Amino acid sequence: MINLIRTIGYTVCITVFAISFASKASGQIVVDKTVATVSDGVRTELITYSDLMWQLALVPGVPLEPASSEDLNRALQLVIRQRLIALEAERLPRGIEPTDDEIREEIEITLRSFPSTADFRQRLNTVGFKSVDDPNFRELVGQRISIQKYVDFRFRSFVVITPEQELRYYREVYTPEFRQQNPDRILPKIDDVREEINRILTEERLAEDIERFIDNAEARAEIVILNQV
Repeated sequence: MINLIRTIGYTVCITVFAISFASKASGQIVVDKTVATVSDGVRTELITYSDLMWQLALVPGVPLEPASSEDLNRALQLVIRQRLIALEAERLPRGIEPTDDEIREEIEITLRSFPSTADFRQRLNTVGFKSVDDPNFRELVGQRISIQKYVDFRFRSFVVITPEQELRYYREVYTPEFRQQNPDRILPKIDDVREEINRILTEERLAEDIERFIDNAEARAEIVILNQV
């Protein structure tokens, strides 16, 4: 999908950061390195190996020791998309910075997706965070919130679903699916499921708008892969 990514086929100098993380399985210290860069011509965002591991740590059930190349590359594509949105968000006046309460709430929501608090904390420790109060972890969560705020401001607020679109979805999608899955139940009236249908259509439209935005942002950006994962 990212048609402007250039893979560097020779050895490159990597940027080493103060942040590193220890692998509990091997006891070795893995020095962080730059995996890719994303630039809009004015600012350049660095994507490090730790960025990918941090992303995977927040996905329940994804192995971290070791992380597979497939999972790392999937995380890379996601982080690239996040960086493209972050670069665009930088063009707007400030005002979408997350509050402490929003960060705490987001952490609690993320925690609920894991089997237990202990499992969540172990995954954080594995990728170098001391706890949920680790400043680097809170910064990561804050970045995710800022991106979501920008998406809501830039896209969600402009999505309008008409009654005609709701009725069409009800007739062409909702009704046949409901009857197939619930042959013994009475089909709800559209007014009873209108809110659900509106939510579904809003999310679909939002996804389409974001995809178009990402495609345009990729066309303008310079994305360089420095190290394969």
